[in-house]
Amino acid sequence: MTQKKIDIAIAEGDGIGPEIMAATLHILKESGAQLNIHPVAVGEKLYLSGQTTGIAPEAWETIRNTKAFLKAPITTPQGGGFKSLNVTIRTTLGLYANVRPCVSYFPFVATKHPKMDVVIIRENEEDLYCGIEYRQSRDTYHALKIISRPGCERIVRYAFEYALANQRRKVTCFTKDNILKMSDGLFHKVFDEIAQEYPMIENEHWIVDIGAAKLADTPEAFDMIVMPNLYGDILSDVAAQIAGSVGLAGSANIGAHCAMFEAIHGSAPRRAGQNLANPSGLIQAAVLLLVHIGQSEAANRIQNGWLKTLEDGIHTYDIFKPDTSKQKVGTREFGQAVVDRLGQLPQKFKAANFSAPKHVHKAHHQKAPEKINKKIVGVDIFIDWDKDVEKLHHELASRQSKVLSLSAIYNRGVQVWPQKALETLCIDSWRCRYLAENGTHADVVALLEKLAPLDFTHIELIYEF
Repeated sequence: MTQKKIDIAIAEGDGIGPEIMAATLHILKESGAQLNIHPVAVGEKLYLSGQTTGIAPEAWETIRNTKAFLKAPITTPQGGGFKSLNVTIRTTLGLYANVRPCVSYFPFVATKHPKMDVVIIRENEEDLYCGIEYRQSRDTYHALKIISRPGCERIVRYAFEYALANQRRKVTCFTKDNILKMSDGLFHKVFDEIAQEYPMIENEHWIVDIGAAKLADTPEAFDMIVMPNLYGDILSDVAAQIAGSVGLAGSANIGAHCAMFEAIHGSAPRRAGQNLANPSGLIQAAVLLLVHIGQSEAANRIQNGWLKTLEDGIHTYDIFKPDTSKQKVGTREFGQAVVDRLGQLPQKFKAANFSAPKHVHKAHHQKAPEKINKKIVGVDIFIDWDKDVEKLHHELASRQSKVLSLSAIYNRGVQVWPQKALETLCIDSWRCRYLAENGTHADVVALLEKLAPLDFTHIELIYEF
């Protein structure tokens, strides 16, 4: 019975993108994958035409009406005003889970870690990637790190469900909750809570700095790692590189309704048009796509043909080594070498055996929000002030509130009043903390009215729950 063709969107990208996409589409066609291809325009040309997001409005409907989106790397023009296309697509379509398998292909691809096989699960929508930034004063900029309980629950549960579906043995969580006790602390807390629902899977937590060191030195200690957005972005690239090369890795961006697949490397404009680029990252992304849409047979054929190509020493310039390589080839030739080996099995690598699509979005009933008691117990007011803290305190003391009283002044997180160390460097942004046993919004407004002659730039209410 002929399999029904599935609609997918593709974007050939910028730089080396069109070349590696052409090679990948050739492989997909020859593999027997049943696909209807729908090209969409994204990237540099769109940016330069005035689309600040790098994607045309009509492209959204094409992507939404297909099962998956295969995207080659794009070039974001330098200078301000241009938004990250990847971040725009991920957040708009709810692609909350970034999945990056980081696997060693030793000895055909050089690595110090021949047994490495780690899957990085990165939260894709929150953290500093919300991009909420402000300039507060002449010398100071603020960025907001957003971590929510629903966001944490969704990505952590995805990680454990992925582990179940893919026979992974352990899930490790990386955070920096020894410093960021509330935001990263929530991620860790949710991880510990959800881990209890999966007793068959080992779980552990590492502080991200020592965890990163261990990952770089002994990646065999890890099986799967789940992380907030920023750490996941950095360490998934590190993991791919120490496995052999960022150029060989593909990634999946998974949501409940849409999915995007891409190589993790950039558009490399200096290599464009020279038939040099290695298409392996996009080929790996296409394999992930095929598994996602239920065409595992074609995924196996491509993956095994690709592995056999590596084994046979047919390598592009970036991984060519005289002692393990037999032939240095270009982008087109590498793609054709994979096509020539479709249906063959690797001899030294374990053959791919993808099965049914592993959709791991576990349905769960939305619980009614718990009723909480929330009251204002203080406010932090940031003031742009270019004199010393004693003079600032004098100004604040002359503008006292009946309810909210000044308890401390901080500069870059260090308390500088009522006591200040001589060695502390102070900048022009001061955080003035006012506390009350039971304040109201009206009390905060009244305080701000008293402080109106001063240049306050930002306020944060302090709540007790």
